[in-house]
Amino acid sequence: MKTKHRFNYLQFWSLLFFAIPILGFVANPKLDQIVKFIYVDIPRIWTDEAIKDWELPNSNPEFSAQPVSEEFYYNLPERVIYKTYPVYHPDHEPEGYWEWLNQQEAEIVLDESKLLTEEDYIKAGELLFDYPIDTLGAVINIQHVRNRDFYTATDMPITPEGIMPFAQWVVAGKGKVYLGNLSCAMCHTRVMDDGSLLKGAQGNWPGDKAFAFAMESDDASEKAVQGVTNALFGSPWVEGDPHGKLLARGKEAIIEAYKAVPEGAFGRQGTSILFPPQAPNLIGVKDRKYLDHGGLGQHRNIEDMMRYIAMNQALDFLNFYGDYNPIGLTIERLNSGKPIFFPGTHDRHSDAQLYALAKYVYSLTPPENPNISSAISERGKIIFAEQGCVTCHTPPLFTNNKLTPADGFEVPEEHYDKYDIFDISVGTDHGYTMKTRRGTGYYKIPSLLGLWYRGPFLHDASLAKLEDLFDAARLEDDYVPTGFKPHDVKTKAVKGHEFGMDLNKEDKKALIAYLMTL
Repeated sequence: MKTKHRFNYLQFWSLLFFAIPILGFVANPKLDQIVKFIYVDIPRIWTDEAIKDWELPNSNPEFSAQPVSEEFYYNLPERVIYKTYPVYHPDHEPEGYWEWLNQQEAEIVLDESKLLTEEDYIKAGELLFDYPIDTLGAVINIQHVRNRDFYTATDMPITPEGIMPFAQWVVAGKGKVYLGNLSCAMCHTRVMDDGSLLKGAQGNWPGDKAFAFAMESDDASEKAVQGVTNALFGSPWVEGDPHGKLLARGKEAIIEAYKAVPEGAFGRQGTSILFPPQAPNLIGVKDRKYLDHGGLGQHRNIEDMMRYIAMNQALDFLNFYGDYNPIGLTIERLNSGKPIFFPGTHDRHSDAQLYALAKYVYSLTPPENPNISSAISERGKIIFAEQGCVTCHTPPLFTNNKLTPADGFEVPEEHYDKYDIFDISVGTDHGYTMKTRRGTGYYKIPSLLGLWYRGPFLHDASLAKLEDLFDAARLEDDYVPTGFKPHDVKTKAVKGHEFGMDLNKEDKKALIAYLMTL
């Protein structure tokens, strides 16, 4: 079943039939404006059939995610989208701004009935991309962002206007001003060196440091710190249960683990602060076949993207993994009909909102690359081909859109018929994909497009610069990772992906020059 928006087919073709002879099919620009009005069959994306095999199984198949049912999902109320306002660093907040905010009335800013054109959907999608789904203070709250120490402790990037762009004020009525968290933009917005914002990029929100600050400044109890960390990352079935061991070490060790995660990576729910994922670059994601570093979500069409957005805006807290649920639910409690007041789980985007969001993500384009082609980069292009980089990072997408198994994962025979597999491991750390709820046993082969505005690098953000990738010293146990390193180690080898290691200094320089032009 699909939700019909705008014209039905009879209305559309009738309009077109009468418009053509009057306006002229080719020459008259007014016809172009009419044709831009679109008939959209909004897909009903959360069906029991569709979600059955959309995600890949867990690396331990017995604990593959079991999402909520179609009936449960569509019984959730749809989100109301209120007007939001920017959050300023305390030293930059306009005089009287907070008092003014508290005098504003609620204003609903999204009316789906007015989405008539492709541009309308994309514009609405950008609004939804920025819109926070949590006002309960799940990550940070009002007291934190109005505290100067918060910005110092987290090295929080801000714009030249003094705006902290990763959260927004949500006004739900006069005197009802809430800090909004957990928008798409929170993890996928980058404050560039010149202070401009690049939406959809690998973000540089220092989210785990911010969360550590929140727990310390609120003097959260050890039980509370353990509870929320388990909800985010608990996966007791994995070999060695590393998150269980972290919880057992107590509050101080847990907070230090959060502090160790650098900007450009983020311990999103279902992953880990022990194996933190690099924040993905969404620019160009329309051409990617798999979503998440482990390729958890298949991406075959816009409906898959819509499902991915719905799941990742915290709906996965309601998943069951075998008999395990991250927030301690039982099947009986889940299906009791009582609201579950956990951030992002008590309401949902409408299908039309998800469609708009997906359209916006698909529309994202890279900024102009300041690294222009040169004699050195052209030599690097030849080296890129000679070294066989094109096998995995195939132009023009600079990915072959395949999955590569992690060390220690044996590919099930039936996977070869279901998924796109390049059956060679590159030997990078397997913790993320073998020891988390999102782990599939695979890593997707990433695109190299836009490397110049990204970083840190590798799926676990362990290397700060591209130069570090080709530094043979990183393979030694006494290496100090330039990006992420665990909170409880001083040195650690960054193994795997050893391609290009044997090049001489000048060839490495040329190869990096070429990569920076992509």
